Amino acid sequence: MTQTIGYGVLYYAFSVFLAPMQRDLVGSGTQVAAAFTLAVLISALCAPLVGRLVDARGGRGLMATGSALGTLAVLAWSRADSLPQLYAVFVVVGIASAMVLYEPAFAVIVSWFDGTSRANALLALTIVAGFASSIFLPLTGLLVESYGWRHALVVLALVYGLSAIPLHAFVLRHRPHPPVKAAALSRERTTIVRAAVRARPFWLLVIAFTAHSGAVATIAILLITYLVHLDHSPIFAAGVAGLLGVLSVTGRLVTTGLQRRLPAAIVAAVIFTLQAIGALLLPLVGDSVPGAIGCVLLFGLGFGIDAITQPYLLTVRYGTIAYASLAGRIAFFSITARATAPLSAVALTQLIGYGSVMTTVASACLAAALALTAYHRLPLSQVPT
Repeated sequence: MTQTIGYGVLYYAFSVFLAPMQRDLVGSGTQVAAAFTLAVLISALCAPLVGRLVDARGGRGLMATGSALGTLAVLAWSRADSLPQLYAVFVVVGIASAMVLYEPAFAVIVSWFDGTSRANALLALTIVAGFASSIFLPLTGLLVESYGWRHALVVLALVYGLSAIPLHAFVLRHRPHPPVKAAALSRERTTIVRAAVRARPFWLLVIAFTAHSGAVATIAILLITYLVHLDHSPIFAAGVAGLLGVLSVTGRLVTTGLQRRLPAAIVAAVIFTLQAIGALLLPLVGDSVPGAIGCVLLFGLGFGIDAITQPYLLTVRYGTIAYASLAGRIAFFSITARATAPLSAVALTQLIGYGSVMTTVASACLAAALALTAYHRLPLSQVPT
């Protein structure tokens, strides 16, 4: 519930407010959109620290505080009268997002569940939260049309605050563990993190999930405009792009099922390779309706599978003691790529064209696949679980 509403309010709703904010704040689309990019970058910067705090203290206090901070930030957003005020608000939105969205939520699940139960819990979370855009984009549009963008933000802030704050504060709790001295646990965690960041496997994961995040973010931003560029109608382009959300659910179900029978890294590497094929074929066959649909189907299968695969790979190799600390370090790189890759891609399309950008996307997916293949070949180290 909190992830679905959190992503709907703190992430997806922004696109609905872009046009009315541009009009009222007297700024260009790029200037207003820069606030969202700023929030994502701030979230990336905060991710390592948030990971350490979740490992040390659990998710309850951090996520409850982040929910309150996010609620206040959205309320302040509704009162922003200038671009500097908007940017200041979105610094806070970025901090709150790092405290309440997927990374800390995954850490809570990883610390509570074991084995198959953990995989099922992660799958349930990502599938349900995957509908955040489907719910909150039309809901936000209706609120803006009925009450204006400022009052719509007040309503969304109340919806988020009244749900997320009490759920995080009163429902989240630590999993019962045998008593362990905090100092000993902290030393053990520090040892695991230091050993991990000095070794090759961790950096192969960083390469894989950073490259893949950049590729997925680029396609998410450029797909509709590229299909229109290929002479498809805007309605068709939007409809085909809408398949990505449905396919992300399909990809997660398939990935979770295959991971129980095959190596998780290889499963993800194969799917990333299919995405690369889809990106490479799009400039060649995307001008036809079957070609465009086929390429989107291939690429869409990989949407969101990093959310399933990364926790699995980290816990198998490093255990759960330092999961959030390690995941936070990976998130710093992958979230930064997610924020900067689309802007770079838009600029590159003006210099080298859509076809070359699709080749770059395919190269990133292949790099991710190769990194996971290399990761799979490395022996597992013995670490506490």
